[in-house]
Amino acid sequence: MTNKIKSIISGLKDPDLNISLGELNSITNIEINDKQINIEIELVQPITWVIPQVESLIKAALASDFADYSININLTELVPEGPKRHILPNVKNIIAVASGKGGVGKSATAANLAAALSLNGSKVGILDGDVYGPSQPTMFGLVNKAFDVAEIEPGKPMAFPNENYGIKVASIGFILNRDEAAIIRGPLLAGYFSMLFEQVEWGDLDFLIFDLPPGTGDIQLTLTQKIPLSGAVIVTTPQEIAVSDVRRSIAMFDKVNVDILGIVENMSYFIPDDAPDKKYFIFGEGGGRRVAKDHGLNFLGDIPLTPSLRELSDNGKPAILDSSLDKNTQKAIMDITSNVITKLRKLNYEKITASNLEISI
Repeated sequence: MTNKIKSIISGLKDPDLNISLGELNSITNIEINDKQINIEIELVQPITWVIPQVESLIKAALASDFADYSININLTELVPEGPKRHILPNVKNIIAVASGKGGVGKSATAANLAAALSLNGSKVGILDGDVYGPSQPTMFGLVNKAFDVAEIEPGKPMAFPNENYGIKVASIGFILNRDEAAIIRGPLLAGYFSMLFEQVEWGDLDFLIFDLPPGTGDIQLTLTQKIPLSGAVIVTTPQEIAVSDVRRSIAMFDKVNVDILGIVENMSYFIPDDAPDKKYFIFGEGGGRRVAKDHGLNFLGDIPLTPSLRELSDNGKPAILDSSLDKNTQKAIMDITSNVITKLRKLNYEKITASNLEISI
């Protein structure tokens, strides 16, 4: 019976990788006790997003032959092996959200990506490094907050992130007010940035979203070289003036060997409340999709221009967490998040495969 169960499950495919569980060697144990089947599956991390899909696939596949049995599925994570990180060692995935220029909704996209990831039970933090206008304190309702600081080791003070909606938040806005932050430059600025990822006690996280400053200058290059990023998401609006800056962002990440997870097009179109069948492309059409195609990158999705998205952000809550957000925007954000996870899991699988090839050679 165990062999039959294994044979059935082996043919099922990982929803993101499109490779069978048998080929992935994901089935680590099967036990049958009376009328209960216990199955242990190991999947490439991050898995919280795909757990419901994989459980449903397995239960549906076994339903006809094992209708009289209760099925218990335990899914665990397979983490790529590699050199131990000295910076942020307890964070599994660090995703930078970047833009070639300001004003494209990068920070709102970062906040909603973090919030969407948390909805599936992931432990999430967001690091606001946007010195030109730290926005995350506003978007998470944490304005005028400061870091709590304590010595976890003698002579080694550490700052602790603030938290709201179950998401940890660290921002340069907790150190400086917006006006001060905007005029800080040079070595002092680098020191503040370093504190955010070297002296903040994040704890164990599945995801840390890093809201980068806009642009592609020395600050961005230094940060992307210092922080061991899992990948980057680039945000643009449809018009050519924004898309041309995206090309510089792509070149920057290529220069520092950071994988680009894909392109998000924000403010893509507007649908009036009184004419839901109409779609207006106020800033042009398809620029993000074109630049993704030109560079062989994923187009992660587009986000409409929505008043409720702006209002909720201004009121201190990532829009995806509020039921009043219109369905089109809600679906767009969730689809983008799902696409980010898919690409990230593919990259992690490639790292595992490459590591196994090195060992066998």
